[in-house]
Amino acid sequence: MNKIAFVFPGQGSQYVGMGKEFADHFPEAGAAFAEADQVLGFPLTKICWQGPEEELKITYNTQPALLATSIACLRILEGHGIKADFTAGHSLGEYSALVAAGALDYLEALKLVRFRGEAMTQAVPAGEGTMAAVLGMSKEQIQELCAKAGAYGVVEPANFNCPGQIVIAGETPAVEKAVAMAKEMGAKRALLLAVSGPFHSSLLVTAAKAMEARLQESNIKDALLPVAANVNGRLIQTREDIREALTEQVDHPVLWEDCIAALMEAGANIFVEVGPGRVLGGLIKKISKDVQICNVEDLASLENTLALLKECR
Repeated sequence: MNKIAFVFPGQGSQYVGMGKEFADHFPEAGAAFAEADQVLGFPLTKICWQGPEEELKITYNTQPALLATSIACLRILEGHGIKADFTAGHSLGEYSALVAAGALDYLEALKLVRFRGEAMTQAVPAGEGTMAAVLGMSKEQIQELCAKAGAYGVVEPANFNCPGQIVIAGETPAVEKAVAMAKEMGAKRALLLAVSGPFHSSLLVTAAKAMEARLQESNIKDALLPVAANVNGRLIQTREDIREALTEQVDHPVLWEDCIAALMEAGANIFVEVGPGRVLGGLIKKISKDVQICNVEDLASLENTLALLKECR
């Protein structure tokens, strides 16, 4: 029997215009954006649809923008009677996954991710920290690389995305040195990412503490569906586990490969990327060739996904 996992993208998947086509055709999608504008008190929708891109890329705008777009896409899927058996999200996408699983109210999630973006921005001054993607090195080689580049400052593994793709994060000079060293150590490619901070590294410990305090005040419920947690790759459902996972993921690595493995072990064989872009679908393809992958971000992808899911029933 087929089981469906909804997976939700994180930072890096955003683009100007995301969600507009859906909002123009589906009232429930338009409502998701209108609710975001109202609860946040500024025109998030305008930034999503009109940019400029530089403003959309600011962390504390990107995070609620991605959440709003993903939930707009989710509402359309649910409106077509498509339900998930599991959910997961990459980094920021974990909040969308928790909304989909019934653990977080959408409006509360919007406020949380705006706060999260601000806390992350304040933790490390702009330019002092960054991230880089390293392709073609094993986990052990990455550990060795970080140890060597650590002579120049903090640098740590941040995202274990799929076999042969690991992201590192830390102080800018150390990450730049690691990029140069990675090529010498046999990496296929190593490139700096266009991000505003060293996310998922120990440099964000102050942001994690701020998030912990904010999450204590939040109304988090037990999830109705199992959610794969970034921080340990395990399926979780209790509010205590969720609160702990959201706190720890701020300054700990994203174990995306482990999340997908846990979902597959639990029976998930259809993965629907819900929200802008196809980054996660690309990663999942590299993790397993034995699953179906589709996405929902506009009318064309919705039509393709509905046709695939109809076939699989």
